[in-house]
Amino acid sequence: MIITLGRSAIILLLLLLLLPLQSLAFEPQLPGKKDRCPVCGMFVAPYPDWIATIVFKDEKQLFFDGCKDLFRYYFKLSSESGTDRRGRIEEIYVTDYYSTRLVPIADVFFVLGSDVYGPMGKELIPIVGQELAETFMRDHSGTGMFRFENITPELLPAD
Repeated sequence: MIITLGRSAIILLLLLLLLPLQSLAFEPQLPGKKDRCPVCGMFVAPYPDWIATIVFKDEKQLFFDGCKDLFRYYFKLSSESGTDRRGRIEEIYVTDYYSTRLVPIADVFFVLGSDVYGPMGKELIPIVGQELAETFMRDHSGTGMFRFENITPELLPAD
C-alpha cells in the first residue's frame, strides 16, 4: 500500500519534526538573589533591566549589573595569565533597553554617552535595531553608537 501525502501534510510533518529542536536552543538563566557582579560585587538580581551575562561552554554563567562591567570583565579575560580565555565563551547576552529581554550581544547596538544611567552610573545602552538605537541616541543625547566588535576599553564610561 502506498501512502500519498499532500503538500500541506508534508509541511506539517516537517514542522512537527523540527519543533523539538527549538527546545534544545540554550536559554540563559536569570540570576539568583545571591549572584554578584564579578567586577563590582553588587547583587545583580535587583536590577533586571540591566542584566548582562556571559555563558561559558561548560554552561557556567556569570552575571553583571550592566554592560560596562561586562565589557570590563571581557577585556580582562584576554590579559590574564597571558592566555585568551575568551575562547571558552559560548555566548554573551545583554538586556535590550526597550524590550527588557536578554538577547545575544550580536543583535544589539550600544549607545554611549546618553543621559540614561544604570545601577553603576554611566552605562552602555544595548538596543536591538539600528533605527531604534539612532532614535534613542537622538532622544537621550548619546555621543556614539557601536556594535559589540567595535567596543574598546577606551570607549567604556568612567565611573
